[in-house]
Amino acid sequence: MTNTKKIPLFPLRVVIFPGGRLDLQIFERRYLDLISHCLKSNTGFGVCLLKSGEEVIKAAGQQTIHQTGTYSKIVDWDQLENGLLSITVEGAAKFKISDCWQEDSGVLHAGVEFSETECLGTEKIPLDEQFSGLIDLLKNLENHPLVEQKKLSIDYNNLWDLGWRLSELIPIEVEKKQQLLEKDDPWERIKEIEQLVSDLANET
Repeated sequence: MTNTKKIPLFPLRVVIFPGGRLDLQIFERRYLDLISHCLKSNTGFGVCLLKSGEEVIKAAGQQTIHQTGTYSKIVDWDQLENGLLSITVEGAAKFKISDCWQEDSGVLHAGVEFSETECLGTEKIPLDEQFSGLIDLLKNLENHPLVEQKKLSIDYNNLWDLGWRLSELIPIEVEKKQQLLEKDDPWERIKEIEQLVSDLANET
């Protein structure tokens, strides 16, 4: 990993992968200001899974985060009737944090190193017949109404897309999704997904 850059962070209890989409409602002033800046400058922010602490920081509250996250950009936004700002972000590139701090605004910032492979536009890895079962599973998951709303662009003949989307959509604990995000080898990730899917099937 190379290409170190300073970015703002948005700690959440979710994990997003490159190409994934996430809907958020923004109400904290620090994040309203952050989103406004991102919209004006056409920039994004890093989504990181919280290790401890709350998404909304209370007095004397602290947050700790995982060191691998996904740089995400705003692809849609709307002002809701309740006064909250609704945004949709899309994952663009995985990163690892080298340094992290909180600025006066209250927003966490980090120096990060972007992955050169785990990003939108990376060279595809074609699939063969051995993955037909996982491809069928992903197609079934994509047909769920809540997933359809996301309007995901999925290349079903690309190992990256198969691994990223299944990691997000199969019903597993968020910590396991984080472990899948932290894997740098897409073949290792898909092997782990196969095991997780097998475990889920055996539970039913």
